[in-house]
Amino acid sequence: MSAQPYEPEFQQAHDEVIASLRESTLFEKYPKYEKVLPIVAVPERIIQFRVAWENDAGKQEVATGFRVQYNSAKGPYKGGLRFHPTVNLSILKFLGFEQIFKNALTGLDMGGGKGGLCVDLKGRSDNEIRRICYSFMRELSKHIGQDTDVPAGDIGVGGREIGYLFGAYRSYKNSWEGVLTGKGLNWGGSLIRPEATGYGVIYFTQAMIDYATKGKESFAGKRVAISGSGNVAQYAALKVIELGGKVVSLSDSKGCIISESGITSEQVSAISNAKIHFKSLEQIVSEFSVFTENKVQYIAGARPWTHAGKVDIALPCATQNEVSGEEAKALIASGVKFVAEGSNMGCTPEAIHAFESVRITATGSDAVWYVGGKASNLGGVLVSGLEMAQNSQRMTWTREAVDQELKRGMNNCFNDCISAAQEYSNESNKNTLPSLVKGANLASFIKVADAMFDQGDVF
Repeated sequence: MSAQPYEPEFQQAHDEVIASLRESTLFEKYPKYEKVLPIVAVPERIIQFRVAWENDAGKQEVATGFRVQYNSAKGPYKGGLRFHPTVNLSILKFLGFEQIFKNALTGLDMGGGKGGLCVDLKGRSDNEIRRICYSFMRELSKHIGQDTDVPAGDIGVGGREIGYLFGAYRSYKNSWEGVLTGKGLNWGGSLIRPEATGYGVIYFTQAMIDYATKGKESFAGKRVAISGSGNVAQYAALKVIELGGKVVSLSDSKGCIISESGITSEQVSAISNAKIHFKSLEQIVSEFSVFTENKVQYIAGARPWTHAGKVDIALPCATQNEVSGEEAKALIASGVKFVAEGSNMGCTPEAIHAFESVRITATGSDAVWYVGGKASNLGGVLVSGLEMAQNSQRMTWTREAVDQELKRGMNNCFNDCISAAQEYSNESNKNTLPSLVKGANLASFIKVADAMFDQGDVF
């Protein structure tokens, strides 16, 4: 449990895991696991440090950097770095706590951690961003390494920032090693890594569709509402289009776009190119001709969930708590059958309750099946783990090999969640779909707890 009452994001993530465990038969069957709860909730280490740099105007700026090294029982700390003005310790603890269990579900040897910097990179030059990255890594480099802690990118930290951070680490430590993932393909990166989280969400959702329909349905012909317009949303949208689905929405922090005829791959490409330059969807839609040829509607200040019309599949791919209870009810009314998070903790507790209530009471074509991000969006960290393996081997695997491992990992995760949900279920109605929320929390917690018992972290 949090020692700080002002950490709402962390408390929400913590309480969701605890509720899933207590609303099962796990502690009844194996009481020893309850002893793990207060231990796993506390990070092994929190590093907080000053990051100072000179901006392009010649003025000094300073921000606070963090690395939360949460749990290393399953392997080196692994988790992204977020550069964003909303970064604070509560958000990083929530992300790090989730990361412990997400990484366990990959089946790879990775612990959990998260870090970041409270800064807004919008409007800054490449040179200034490079100075920020070098200043950040000056301190972080003392605490990470390929066998200790392997950060990756997150919101605000893309390929450019990873390049600068890796260059800084190599300079400070005089060592070329697989200490960061999401690297450029020419210097240790993995094929499929940029696409991995978005593709992984789709592979997991396809497993849900296969299970629920007994293989009779797929993405083909489905109307899919997606939020966000960053890396995860872009590649999820492209994979949906490839599989024959219709993407009816995307969004950013200022508004959303809706397309009744379906957003095209050309439009996704235009968004991808413009987002590198921090352009908003409103600007992109007005500036690029590809949006007038296949018209989309821009709605300022709105999320897509209540504007997308009929929806078969909803994929929140923006940020935490982006689907409210009322929006969840609107999605249910619009006909949604599958909800899978591409973002971390994308749904509020009220939204999860709305989806789970329908799952518990409805059967057949009326059912709604929801899965949280610790299972459905682990594709990114899974391929990051594969990148670490390639770095250790000094090899680069083919695109086909990495994609095959990604699909296999997402399907294995789905099967683990189903098995745990069924084994420890205390739900009276056995004819409903298993709870993937509980299944993910149970399967991952048991993996982490067993490692902690074996190593004497809990006794």
